[in-house]
Amino acid sequence: MNFLWPTFLWLLLLLPLLVGLYVWLLKRKRKTTVRLASINVARLAATRPHWRRHVPPVLLLLALAALLVATARPVAVLTLPLAERTIILAMDVSGSMRAEDVKPNRLVASQEAAKTFVNNLPREVRVGVISFAGTAAVVQAPTQSREDVIAAIDRFQLQRGTATGSGIILSLATLFPDHGIEIQHVTGQRSFPGKAINDKKDEKKFTPVAPGSYASAAIIMLTDGQRTTGPDPLDAAKMAAERGVRVYTVGIGTTSGEIIGFEGWSMRVRLDEETLKNVSVLTHGEYFYAGTADDLKKVYEGLSSRMVVERKETEVTAILAAAGALLTVLAAGLSVLWFGRIA
Repeated sequence: MNFLWPTFLWLLLLLPLLVGLYVWLLKRKRKTTVRLASINVARLAATRPHWRRHVPPVLLLLALAALLVATARPVAVLTLPLAERTIILAMDVSGSMRAEDVKPNRLVASQEAAKTFVNNLPREVRVGVISFAGTAAVVQAPTQSREDVIAAIDRFQLQRGTATGSGIILSLATLFPDHGIEIQHVTGQRSFPGKAINDKKDEKKFTPVAPGSYASAAIIMLTDGQRTTGPDPLDAAKMAAERGVRVYTVGIGTTSGEIIGFEGWSMRVRLDEETLKNVSVLTHGEYFYAGTADDLKKVYEGLSSRMVVERKETEVTAILAAAGALLTVLAAGLSVLWFGRIA
């Protein structure tokens, strides 16, 4: 736990003084001669538990301690509901995804894992789907309909090329359609679906923010190969970082490479882990490696939990203040219950 105003912690030195004052008052009270009205009163006083008289003052002391700590504005790392409400799945559909080193093959394994991931997300989270190979395409705009998202994932068609940078850029254009992000070179289209790319009237002025600071959306990119065409993925990652969007990268397949055949030709494909790690570092996301179908499922299970809660540094002044008030009320209530007065 850290404190925004740590100098106020010096006020805690008042607590030992209050304890000393309480002890002094008890000793003074013992020296005072009390004349009892009858032997019944004396018997009642003798049978009453002596520890009760100390409970209200102790509770009051704890309440004061909580309130004094609250004045220092404590900050703690707590697990809170995640603020991200839009997830973009950017998935590789290049020809190398037909490789069978991940059973039954990379494409089917990634589809099944992605569908399980989508079904495990809270219903209020919107999910969009981007596919990329030589170019990128919006397969499903962000929606809360799980049926539409799953149907979009099932529609994947393998193509030539691997443009990882295009997948990131189109994901950003989907999240920020009014930022004027140029996408003609990544999609082959002249405009973003539903919006003219040169329509400057509705564009918002873009101001860079701190990497990882945008808490309303995240991108999850899955790929099995190296970039063969399209924009540099690190340049695309910088665009995401400037908008505060985290990119979680998932590598599937073998890092040593594998020779696959596709429509009469063959090629060696190798997972470019270094680039994927750099993308995640630049955007304050995280990189995951999935060498098998089971690994891929575990990765998506882990990501699903991250999309529900997050550990975040949060000021907890209100919690301590509420605890102090509750202890004060409890001390007063016990004092009235046991002794008929607040003392």
